[in-house]
Amino acid sequence: MPYTLKEEKMQTQIKTIGTSGQISLGKEYAGRHVIIEEIEAGVWLIKTASIIPDSEMWIHEEPAKSRIDRAIKYSEENRPSESDLRELSGKIR
Repeated sequence: MPYTLKEEKMQTQIKTIGTSGQISLGKEYAGRHVIIEEIEAGVWLIKTASIIPDSEMWIHEEPAKSRIDRAIKYSEENRPSESDLRELSGKIR
């Protein structure tokens, strides 16, 4: 199958950088995190990003990531069943 490149329509806008060095990207991006790459002096590439707090990074690293992925897969493939609370309470005594 031949590879085809679908052209995306790029939108060009002219913005003015304010005296405090800020530029508005529009209300639809309000509160979002962005990555700004300075390609060369005066040329920037801005991409929206999701930021993972340091305290939650362990969830996305091994071995936790694989264990969580397995647990999610198991829960998708196995329906929950009724628990016998009397039997369970007998196991903890």
